[in-house]
Amino acid sequence: MQLKILLPSRVFGEIGDVTRIVAEARGGSYGILLHRLDCVAALAPGILTYATEAKGDAYVAIDEGVLVKIGPEVLVSVRYAVGGTDLGRLRKAVEREFLSLDDRDKRVRAAVAKLESGLIRRFTEFHHA
Repeated sequence: MQLKILLPSRVFGEIGDVTRIVAEARGGSYGILLHRLDCVAALAPGILTYATEAKGDAYVAIDEGVLVKIGPEVLVSVRYAVGGTDLGRLRKAVEREFLSLDDRDKRVRAAVAKLESGLIRRFTEFHHA
């Protein structure tokens, strides 16, 4: 299979000759082999595992997203991803990357809320003038 992991701003990775994929879906783990029927799955934050004949198992920590399998191609579209082969190091990277992103997301959401409330207030003032 061909696995392509997409982020909003770039392609995280394109992996060929993938023999199996295991991802965390909302209802539990989701396994994919080459001859599985085409499918779509909503992914939960977790570890996506894939294997190749040449390199064995590899792991990618992902945020929520979507997995689409069409024939031998599997597309995974997520907001954030961190890759690695050592689960211990991957866990530390996830903590470092995803937790800092959560803080940034909160600050961005707060800034957007202030902009929206200011816009609504000014629109209301303009409407009543």
